[in-house]
Amino acid sequence: MDQAEVPLLSGRPGVGKTTVGWEVSARLRAAEVAHCVIEGDFMAQAHPAPEGDPRRTKITERNLTALWSNYAELGYRRLIYTHTVSVLPENEGIFQRAMGAEVRIVRVVLTASDTTVRARLTGREQGSELQHEMESSARKARLLDERMPLDAVRVRTDGRSVVDIAREVADATGWLQQ
Repeated sequence: MDQAEVPLLSGRPGVGKTTVGWEVSARLRAAEVAHCVIEGDFMAQAHPAPEGDPRRTKITERNLTALWSNYAELGYRRLIYTHTVSVLPENEGIFQRAMGAEVRIVRVVLTASDTTVRARLTGREQGSELQHEMESSARKARLLDERMPLDAVRVRTDGRSVVDIAREVADATGWLQQ
């Protein structure tokens, strides 16, 4: 397989992207499917934002390009990428430039109710960021609802096991059927 492939696992903060991404990876490892995982939130963790890059898209693209280049050089063609809004249309170019124009993108949006997200964020955020994360989660949920591409696969996470959710996400990639 020469074509690069990437499922973009998106969703509001607290929906379970990282946890699901690692469980999808576990399923693929069990089936001996070569892949790599990148947590997109780490691609732009710099303060202040680089000059001329207030939304941190340039630094994200540079870091993704560097990491993917290393993986691709070692023969990897499949990447699991988790990030809140990576499925939005304006982000597609980042993946095409970093991974090649012919990259196959599978858009997956994980969803959860406000109650579920509040419980998850409350359990996760032990420092001063809880209120900020709650507000950010609500804002990003609205943004995704308004602008999510039609081809995105929605996967509800409320009341479901991580194993079950990861099975649905892995099925969307088609990687276990090949």
